[in-house]
Amino acid sequence: MSEVRLSQIEGGTKKMLKYTEEKIFTQDQVQQLFLSVGWVSGEYPQRLYKALMHSSTVLTVWDNEKLVGLARAIDDSEMLAQIHYVLVHPDYQGQGIAGQMIEYMKEKYKDFLYIEGMPADKNNVPFYVKHGFSVMENGAAIQICNYENKR
Repeated sequence: MSEVRLSQIEGGTKKMLKYTEEKIFTQDQVQQLFLSVGWVSGEYPQRLYKALMHSSTVLTVWDNEKLVGLARAIDDSEMLAQIHYVLVHPDYQGQGIAGQMIEYMKEKYKDFLYIEGMPADKNNVPFYVKHGFSVMENGAAIQICNYENKR
């Protein structure tokens, strides 16, 4: 996908948003988006930008020149795609943008054996379930946080 324009309805008026996989974002734009939703990754702008630039898929959503949404997947080219970030700027939440990004990722990775998500907040699980994901019956997310290693 180079670019797709989708209409979003806001307050009765149509607004064209651009969805693209082109990595045209700047470090500052990414940092602002992550900080707008209070995600700690935004406190590590250089590392975040580098990670996104090296990710398999980064789908971004633009309102003209403003970055308003982002979803990232990391994949192994055959078996597993993990959707790790799905975020929408607070001013644009509730317009279906996150759902559009999830549906795009599901379509892109439909031939993989597994598409996994790891919502950082349990309250977001119903959103993923609504989009066809299921909670792993015996699974649990695990991680190590190295926040003190700020580079």
